[in-house]
Amino acid sequence: MDELNPQQRSAVTAGDGPVLVVAGAGTGKTKTLASRVAYLVANGVDPQRIMLLTFTRRAAAEMLRRANAIVRSLRGQRPAEEGEGAGVEGEDEEAHPGRLIPQASPGSQRASASVSRVWGGTFHSVANRLLRTYGKSIDLDPGFTVIDQADAEDLIHVVRHEMGLSEKRTRFPRKSTCLAIYSRTVNSSDPLEQTLKTFFPWCADWHDELKGLFKAYVDAKTARNVMDYDDLLLFWFHLLGDEELADRIEARFDHVLVDEYQDTNRLQAGILRRMRRHNRNIMVVGDDAQSIYSFRAAEVRNILDFPEQFPGAAVVTLEQNYRSRQPILDATNAVIGLARERFTKDLWSSRTGQQKPLLVTCGREEDQTDFVVSRILEHYEQGIPLMRQAVLFRTGHWSDHLEVELGRRNVPYHKFGGLKFLEAAHVKDLLAFLRVLENPRDQLAWNRVLHLLEGVGPATAARCFRHVADHGWEPRRVADFPAPPAARDQIAALGALLDELVSAGRKLPPAGQVERIRRFYDPIFQRVYDNPEPRRRDLEQLEHIATGYASRSKFLTDLTLDPPSSTGDLAGPPHLDEDWLTLSTIHSAKGCEWDVVFVIHAADGIMPSDLATGDAAQIEEERRLLYVACTRARDWLYVTFPLRYYYKMHRLGDAHGYAQLTRFIPPAVHPLFEPRTFPADAESDDAAAPGQSKTTATDIRKSVRSMWE
Repeated sequence: MDELNPQQRSAVTAGDGPVLVVAGAGTGKTKTLASRVAYLVANGVDPQRIMLLTFTRRAAAEMLRRANAIVRSLRGQRPAEEGEGAGVEGEDEEAHPGRLIPQASPGSQRASASVSRVWGGTFHSVANRLLRTYGKSIDLDPGFTVIDQADAEDLIHVVRHEMGLSEKRTRFPRKSTCLAIYSRTVNSSDPLEQTLKTFFPWCADWHDELKGLFKAYVDAKTARNVMDYDDLLLFWFHLLGDEELADRIEARFDHVLVDEYQDTNRLQAGILRRMRRHNRNIMVVGDDAQSIYSFRAAEVRNILDFPEQFPGAAVVTLEQNYRSRQPILDATNAVIGLARERFTKDLWSSRTGQQKPLLVTCGREEDQTDFVVSRILEHYEQGIPLMRQAVLFRTGHWSDHLEVELGRRNVPYHKFGGLKFLEAAHVKDLLAFLRVLENPRDQLAWNRVLHLLEGVGPATAARCFRHVADHGWEPRRVADFPAPPAARDQIAALGALLDELVSAGRKLPPAGQVERIRRFYDPIFQRVYDNPEPRRRDLEQLEHIATGYASRSKFLTDLTLDPPSSTGDLAGPPHLDEDWLTLSTIHSAKGCEWDVVFVIHAADGIMPSDLATGDAAQIEEERRLLYVACTRARDWLYVTFPLRYYYKMHRLGDAHGYAQLTRFIPPAVHPLFEPRTFPADAESDDAAAPGQSKTTATDIRKSVRSMWE
């Protein structure tokens, strides 16, 4: 308790009933939530009766690790060593031998196990576990597999084609658009008509056809015993619609704690209300000023309306910032202070300083790039590593020019926001073999595997799948399929592989299964893909990940529900001698911090995006986006924008535009920034030729105008 400030202590020791913790940026939210878990456990609450919901598995693991360290210290036991910590999703040593549960003395094991029993994880992972536990009560086969977005798009495309919608004279929405409409409707809990009107107006004429498509899509998933991400939440919500089941599930948990509540959608908020119909012990932590994910159907009203949805809720506001220097907070407080509706909070810090954030006007995009790179290198020479610096932008393509210059100057960087590791085709290929073994009814996985084989086309793949279905969904029976001559040997080899893996059963751990599949897949892999060597390293990395799992089902589920963005995510912390600059979209930067932060292209039309300027709610979210970007900075903050920049026009090539500073930094806020121009005469470059005064230009305009008077 001595390490907590008064507001944090108030949140940690809150009594029974609903509690809203409004945690400003950098105010120790994770520490507070971890301390709350430890406080409950230390005061006798059974850890198995605590549910901790987060938005990433890593966040849950970090909170439980911290809570475990606190409990250890309270009991006078040694701190957890690196790599030790609490389990996630209530897993134990049997589920993950030697992976998350530390091996130490019996006393320390008891301390660790006390926190490892907490039901910690993402909404989707907890939903997955509850559905496998209670699914039979609603006639749900607990052996279902979870498909990712790409596979969901493929399945909806299959259904779309079967219904003849792809052959309409007027082009029907693409598979990705159809899935986006479906997902938005499910997560927002809006009627389909409202979703189309608000977010997909160009698809409004297809209302009836889309409704029929989504019904058929649900039936197709049921027939294949698969679920997509949205189903996990939807089925959890409806599971709680059965009063007897809802009472049983609610009674399992004395306390529910939710992180990043501002990022929840209406469906998730509805789940929480059903989880707390009788027992009102719920604590949610979040910051309305950092609600920036409406494109994922996140609803800022969930946190703003929490006191009304849970009457009698206590509200605790965390305002002491441990990240940024006070001049940065003065500026960011002023930026968010102009929001139309918010929980009032003014962040303050004991980290003082005189340096204001810099507001830099650049003549051209090239000047902005030169300024940013030169400042990065200056800070590097001052002793700030590249890894403690970041450049943030609204969307990925706004860093294109900067990336070219960084490459020219040999400045290493990592960019966040590209192709996800599990979206790579060769990774999906290998996982499809495992999915066939785990759920032989998964037609998408079968199609992917069979289409890798020479001589197998769509018709042969469909007949082969029916053959397996007719033989009791036994994967190894694919060897009996009367394949055409061109595919006979490869299908026989596939049957032998599946027979070997099915026969081995649990004796062969997931890593061994991946290794065996890799040997079968390698010649196919070399035939199908150019430049196979870098891709091969991805498959080796996948095998390495599998060594941490005792269950194939758990391995597949974890990869699907909380996928790594890249192989770099799987490698652990960087080595001490590694150094690289971070380039990131603002959305990907949320939750991070750096000593030096550059926010580039802070211009109207980019921030806010010109696509958002027709909607007041979207403009407010764009304001919060700038706030999130600026509050990532610890010591130095630069906000830059070029007066002239180049951009890509769809199908029309490149063009150039002229910009003005974002409306979110109006003149009233300017005194909190230090103004700069780069180069020094940048602002006058476009106004007049060298040696020509602005007065002369004004006189010319008057003369031209007088022609029409």
